[in-house]
Amino acid sequence: MALDDIVLEAEEKMAKTEEVVVHEFAGVRTGKASAGLVENILVEAYGSQMRIRELAGITCPEPRQILIQPWDASTVGPIEKAIQKSNLGLNPATDKKFIRIVIPELSEERRTEFTKIARKMAEDGRVAIRHIRRDTLEALKKESKQGGVTEDQVGAMEKEVQKLTDQYIKRIDEHLTHKEKEIMTV
Repeated sequence: MALDDIVLEAEEKMAKTEEVVVHEFAGVRTGKASAGLVENILVEAYGSQMRIRELAGITCPEPRQILIQPWDASTVGPIEKAIQKSNLGLNPATDKKFIRIVIPELSEERRTEFTKIARKMAEDGRVAIRHIRRDTLEALKKESKQGGVTEDQVGAMEKEVQKLTDQYIKRIDEHLTHKEKEIMTV
C-alpha cells in the first residue's frame, strides 16, 4: 500500500470518529427538544432490540416538546417504557397513537452532569483518534521496512499524520465547547 493511501485511510477513519462523537452529542440533553435525544433509545419490539427511529416518526412541534408517532400502535407501550428506563429524566405522556414528551427545565446539577457526560464522550473520541494515529504510524513503519520508501518520505508522512491528529482533536474540542455552551444555556 502506498504511503499516501495509508494517510488517506487514517484521515477517513478520523473523520468518521468525529461524526460518531457529534452524533453521540446529539443524544445529550439540553434545555430544548431534539429528535436526536430519543432516536437511538433501544426498544424491545418484535422480539428484538430496535431503535425508536426504526419504529416511529420523531418530530419537535414546539421548542420544548418531542412527538413520537409509532407506525404500529402496538409499539406505543414498549417505546414509552424504553424512554422511562433511558435515564434521560424524561416523562412521556401517551395518547392512543402517539407519545408526547415535554422537556422540563434542567437544574444546575443536571446540567453539570450532562456536561460531564459530554466531556467523557469527547475524551473517548480523542482516544479513538490517537489509536488511529498509532495504527497509521505502525503501518508507515511496516511499509518502510518492506523497502522502496525513503526515511524522509516516511518522516514527512508521520508529520502529516500528526497534523491530522491535532486537527481532528481540535475539531472534537470545538464540538465539545459548543455542546457545553448549549447545555449550560438556560
